[in-house]
Order: sequence, then C-alpha cells, then structure tokens
Amino acid sequence: VRFANGRLQRPDSLRFTVYRNRDAVHPRKRHRRILVSETERLCYVGHNFGSEVLKCNSLCRYFVGVLDKSSGQMEVYNAEIFNMQPLLSGGGCWSVLLVILGSPTELLRRADQHALHLLPLEEFKVPLEAVAVQPAVGFVFPWVHRCCFSVCLCLMQMDLCIEAFGTSKQKRALSSRRMNAVGSDVVTTAVTKAAANVIDTKGVTALMQDMAQDDVQNISAFLPPCHEDAERPEHVYRFEDILSPAEYEALRVPAAALASVTAEEVAKRAQERSHCTFVLEELKFLPTDERSRDHKVRCLWFLDTLIKFSHLKVIKKKNPMGPECPHIISKKLMKNFTSLTYNNGSIQNLISASMKAKITAYVIALALHINNFQTDLTVLQNDMKLSESRILDIAKALRLRVSKAKGGPGLDSDQNHKMGTLSLPLPTQKAPEGQRKRKKM
Repeated sequence: VRFANGRLQRPDSLRFTVYRNRDAVHPRKRHRRILVSETERLCYVGHNFGSEVLKCNSLCRYFVGVLDKSSGQMEVYNAEIFNMQPLLSGGGCWSVLLVILGSPTELLRRADQHALHLLPLEEFKVPLEAVAVQPAVGFVFPWVHRCCFSVCLCLMQMDLCIEAFGTSKQKRALSSRRMNAVGSDVVTTAVTKAAANVIDTKGVTALMQDMAQDDVQNISAFLPPCHEDAERPEHVYRFEDILSPAEYEALRVPAAALASVTAEEVAKRAQERSHCTFVLEELKFLPTDERSRDHKVRCLWFLDTLIKFSHLKVIKKKNPMGPECPHIISKKLMKNFTSLTYNNGSIQNLISASMKAKITAYVIALALHINNFQTDLTVLQNDMKLSESRILDIAKALRLRVSKAKGGPGLDSDQNHKMGTLSLPLPTQKAPEGQRKRKKM
C-alpha cells in the first residue's frame, strides 16, 4: 500500500482489513477489493476499482516475496498496489457506495428518496467476506469471517476532509460558506415565533388584506401612474405620464410623414408590413382638423415604435430604432422599457417578459387616448404577438372593462374581438389568481 498524504513512521502499528465482493461468478466483481486501515488519528480506505484506481495495476504485475525464517525459503505471491485515502471514522466514500448500490444513478436515487444525504443503515447492510491481514515478520496469517458493511454518507464529513486536506481555494470557499450559514433550526424557530407574534397582533383578516395590497402594488410597478380619484377618463392615465412635453415635441418631425399619407400609400405600407395593423387601420381615419391630425399621427408613430421595440430581445445597438428616431425617445425606451443584464463580460439591455408587459400596458394606455378610451385588444394582441390571456390580464390590471365585439372594417369580422373600455367608476382591482388550469383535450 501507499498513503496519499504521507509515509508511515510505524508500519507495525497498523491493522489492515480486506473486503472482497461475495459475487464469485461475475468476471469483474469477483476481483473487487476494499482495503481498510486504521491509525490513532485517521481511517484510510483504498480500492482496486472505480475511476480513482491506480493505472499501474493494469500496466504491469507486482509480486510479494514471503520469507520463512525457519526454513530459509521464500514464497512469491501476486500483489496489487492500493492507494490509501484518508477517511474520517464513521463515514463512507463514493466508491464504497457504488460497489454496494451498483451505479451512481441508484446512489442518487436512494439519497433523494431518504432525504438529507442520510441513508438508513439497514437498507445498505450487504454481507461481505472480510479478510483481515495481521502483519508479522515474513509470515501472513489470514482469517476469514462474515460481517456486515454499514455505510452512512454525510456532507459534514466532506467539509472536515476539505478542512484537513483541501486546497487553499476549497478552504476559502468552505470558510465563506460557514460564515454565511445560519442554522436551519434557528431560522425556523425565529420565523415561527415572528409569524405567531404578527398573527396575534394584526389578525388573519388584516394580514390577508395586506398581502392582497402588496400584490396590487407589485402589479402597479409595471403600469402607467393611475389616478383613481380622477373625474374624467382622460385623467385616469394622464397623457403627460406617457409622453412628456419635450418627448411629444420631438415627435413632430418623424410623425410628419404620416400626416400626409394617402389611401394608396396606406395600402402599400400594409403590403410591406412597415407598420402594425392598429396604426394602419387608424391611418385610414385621420381627422381633417390639422391640430387633431398632428396630435394623432404623433401618438400613432410612438405607439408603432413601442410595438416594434417590444419585438426585440437583446439591445445591441446604440439606436435600436434607427437614425430617424429622436434621441430623447431612444433614451426613454432604453431607460424605461429595458432591464440591464451581464453577459459575456459586458452589460446589455434586455427586454424581459416583465418589460414586455410594461410596454403592453403603455401601448394600451396610449391606444385609449387615441380611440376615445375604447380600444380593440385583439388587434393589439396580434401586433404584439401575445396570448389572449396575457393581454387580458394586463387590461384588467389597467382597470378596463372587457367586452366582446366583432372586428371593425377591414378586419376579420368572424373573429370575436375583445374590446377594452376605460370608464368611471373604475372596477375594483384584483391580484391575478395564478396560472390558469389547462383545458383537457
């Protein structure tokens, strides 16, 4: 044998025990051996199978000569080299578990089945034949007996092994984990005590109301500012909260091209799909009044930009909407409708699912201002490539009343469209009840 962490100073003080597999028929299992040795401080285990076995045993053969002092003759025996690894007493190792259970998959299945990495001893008592070798001067005295090999796996012992023999990096990680760790029993006791105090103080009904209010506030974080005390629908979601005066003024130049568009150009743009369906339909009914016409095309241009922006995933360009988009609008899109993420060593702007929901809420609010506070949610759903349930959840969060109607002129009249209407008084806001159950086919 050889020891992984040093050399023996007193070999005569050791006692070795060899365990061999009982399956004498299997061509591989019958040669498997586990060698165990104990010292005053540690227990060592070596084996001749598995991924950590020494390659020298398969490349060459070893022999041991035993000298009989009385006769002066030496007998030669086949031998193997075992690499002895330190093992804390009472513990197990992966190789021992694998020889008992048969495969790593079975080991993981049993560990998951019995929780917390502690495996019942009675399940893993496997009868083995143990051969203890008592070292003597030139002689080997074998004796064989039946025994049971019990194994218990514990992560705490792995930490102790790292503390004793681990690398400096492993020791730093272990120290950091121990500093940040808190006993689960302490946490459970503290949480239970705190919860009992809160329930006794406020009562269950008040806690349920607070929880519902927190859910509503979490939803509202992705919605335009809502003024519930408004006396008119246009004051519930104020236009200034969607577009500031400076942003509205910056839209004058890019939106001017839409103000003079003709019916032929609208048909051509519909074929080219240069604008979303909602904008194309609204361009057919522009007001004749110059001021109202200019206001509507500015809103339509910004709404079309929002919808196109929502189709992006990762923003890699400085001006993702092109050079014709005003700088103040590009800055607004990047600041309010993207989230920062770290990827491949650089910070990127990402349009996550929550950001897309926020864009949808602002698109609906702007569409309400365009269409006298009633808009076709189905058209917006198709333009933004959302599911019906998703856009209905956002519309209900915006306190809209949803009704069914047929599609307008130029749209599919056979499809049942969902219309969203903003009217006073506002309906009571409710937190979403979670994911809907799937319908069975």
